[in-house]
Amino acid sequence: MNGKGRKVSQKILIGLMLVAAVVAFRVFDLGQYLTLTHIKESQNKFALLYSEHRLMVILGYAAIYVLTASLSLPGAAVLTLAGGALFGLWIGLLIVSVASTVGATLAFIVSRFILRDWVQTKFGNMLGTINAGIEKEGALYLFTLRLIPIVPFWLINLLMGLTKMSLPRFFWVSQLGMLPGTIVYVNAGKELAKIESLSGILSPGLIISFAVLGIFPIAAKKVFSLFKRRYMI
Repeated sequence: MNGKGRKVSQKILIGLMLVAAVVAFRVFDLGQYLTLTHIKESQNKFALLYSEHRLMVILGYAAIYVLTASLSLPGAAVLTLAGGALFGLWIGLLIVSVASTVGATLAFIVSRFILRDWVQTKFGNMLGTINAGIEKEGALYLFTLRLIPIVPFWLINLLMGLTKMSLPRFFWVSQLGMLPGTIVYVNAGKELAKIESLSGILSPGLIISFAVLGIFPIAAKKVFSLFKRRYMI
């Protein structure tokens, strides 16, 4: 078998492995473990495990997050909230920020080199808009999509894999663009961890977190519009 044939075989093998992983996720209903209900029910157990095996829990959590993001599985938002509840704001922010960007980058790579034809067939009608945005605004276009989540997180990763954007640029722009939203979600998760009774639901910290979570896309759009006007000038 020549080099080209081996590459094709490797792509097919990796593609089959990805499909098998997604099918296993569906068949064994693994999504039930990535729900807010399960996270809250297991909160004390996770906290105890974290206090006894910090590095193991951090690595395990990061691995699950990377796998979820790279396979475009549902649950990233819940995992982000869980990161705040388990690790607190600053440690949670660091872990989630790195894991989400690594997962997004892996999805980008898979789309570009393994699932290009499938993504093209499935979402080809959106590629014209994406390519036009990249052509006109470059990395700023991706930054906008990350800052203002008009397109779902997982779909951005897949579509960007079919553009001309370089892998390093995709990584650092995604890292910066997702950071504000990550801060809001991790902080909301930190506040959720403090709820011990129904009265705790109305705690000022929690109300503020959800208020920020609600107005964030609007505020981000306003800030970006101001920035873009100055940038264009």
